[in-house]
Amino acid sequence: MTLDTVQPWLNFVHPVVMWLLLATTLYALYLGIQARRTRLADAETRKELIKGKFALKHHKVGSVLLSVMVISTVSAMGVTYLEAGKLFVGPHLLVGLGMASLIAVSASLVPFMQKGNETARLTHITLNMVLVGLFSWQAFTGMKIVQRLLADLQTTAGS
Repeated sequence: MTLDTVQPWLNFVHPVVMWLLLATTLYALYLGIQARRTRLADAETRKELIKGKFALKHHKVGSVLLSVMVISTVSAMGVTYLEAGKLFVGPHLLVGLGMASLIAVSASLVPFMQKGNETARLTHITLNMVLVGLFSWQAFTGMKIVQRLLADLQTTAGS
């Protein structure tokens, strides 16, 4: 196998990773909601919820999300550049870069949240809700790009 035969298929790594990341993001959202429930619960309910270790799991999943999202965003830009010789500056790219920035800012609030800063906590929640909305939108606009790439592959294969 040569780079020429593998390179077109590299375009499909990013979409697969991002769909998995979207599912993981929804799981992180669930964990975050459960962690907040635990923190705000009455003493009896809190005893039961603490067993789920939701805050710890949320923190770990969030760390993975941050690293994979940033690496996947940069890698997708690299693959696009290798394939096309340029980046296609449009809503999908710009929102993707914005999302990578949002998740980085959201993660940077963790030390303040650990010290009990409620403003940091509410900002973290707000940024992540915006991130989930943008991520959902990205998933569907990305599928349009995937369809275009598949059509290009079929055209190339038919030539």
